[in-house]
Amino acid sequence: MRIFESRIPFREFIPALVVVSNSLIWYTLTYMVFSNAINNLQAPANQTLVFFAVYYIGIAFSAILGSVAFPRARDTSLLLWMLTGVIMTTLLTTIVSNSMTINVLISLFLGVSIGIGLPSCLAYFADSTITENRGTYGGITWSIVGFGILILAFVINTLDLVLAFIVLAIWRAFGFVAFFFSQSRGKTPVRRTSDFRIILGRRDVLLYFVPWIMFSLVNFAEAPMLQRLLGDSFILVVLIEFAISGFFALVGGLLADLVGRKRVVITGFIMLGIEYAMLSLFSGMAVSWYLYAVFDGVAWGMFAAVFFMTLWGDLAEESVKEKYYVLGGLPYLLAGFLSVVIKPYVEMIETVTAFSLASFFLFLAVLPLIYAPETLPEKRLREREVKEYISKAKKTKEKYT
Repeated sequence: MRIFESRIPFREFIPALVVVSNSLIWYTLTYMVFSNAINNLQAPANQTLVFFAVYYIGIAFSAILGSVAFPRARDTSLLLWMLTGVIMTTLLTTIVSNSMTINVLISLFLGVSIGIGLPSCLAYFADSTITENRGTYGGITWSIVGFGILILAFVINTLDLVLAFIVLAIWRAFGFVAFFFSQSRGKTPVRRTSDFRIILGRRDVLLYFVPWIMFSLVNFAEAPMLQRLLGDSFILVVLIEFAISGFFALVGGLLADLVGRKRVVITGFIMLGIEYAMLSLFSGMAVSWYLYAVFDGVAWGMFAAVFFMTLWGDLAEESVKEKYYVLGGLPYLLAGFLSVVIKPYVEMIETVTAFSLASFFLFLAVLPLIYAPETLPEKRLREREVKEYISKAKKTKEKYT
């Protein structure tokens, strides 16, 4: 409870909770339905690759552009971004009947409508918290995101493609209205800006950035192999992961504020390494699949609270945070293209070898983290240790008096 005894009351955090949870649920499910729509077109493989390529190009360039433009008028820009998302999601209902050229443009504009506002959305979250409680609030946010995706995914899977996009457009419109009426109208504080080159030149940023790139590449490179291995059980395993990650995001966020971000991240990487090692050794046993789902859900929950929500805001300190979240988000967002590229060749890749390599690189990613500095203030950690020591001393005294 001491985590909530801060300068940021929960009611002031509501606008950030609204914009982040609505945006991340919308992004995840829109991509899922968009992927199904593209695959259902039964277009040649090279055309499908073009659709996904321009989608990811749109995300990358617009995210960089948004990180520069949005901080100047963040609240207004976020509202316009959410409104654009409503329009773009509605346009996706036509993708099944358009020509290739129009579908390429829709794919590009969808990527732009996602990427351009995500950095400011997460920066808004970081500026609505302080370092000492950012992990907890990040965990709360991702728990809502995880369970929200789970519930809406069930609803969308019962609908046809057009209705699914309409539901997502309504969801985005709801977020727009809720954010409009909940946001504070205060003036945005002036903060110093940092160049991308300066950010990437920082040792502490690189020590977290490199492992995150390794994780993103491994996660999406292995996804087609997992889908082939699990077959019909793949959807069930994914649903189990979402449910577990929704709970453990809160646990990971609390731990990040109590014992530090670094320990939580290292624990997540070790769990990921163990789960892939287990799959490489026992891939033919169904029990290993569900153990994988449990381990992966726990690790994802911890990563979501720390890597997605908390860490880049900590590293930005008092600077404008958009560029930090761009660097933290692009490896994950762009690595999704790996799954598209690898999927046609998945039958040529040996499962045991793929999972063994994944385990090796994930354990290797722990090495930079060992040397990474803790982003939770040392003073805060020491204060909690002293309070715990005093509490234990009082209990011991009461016991013997």
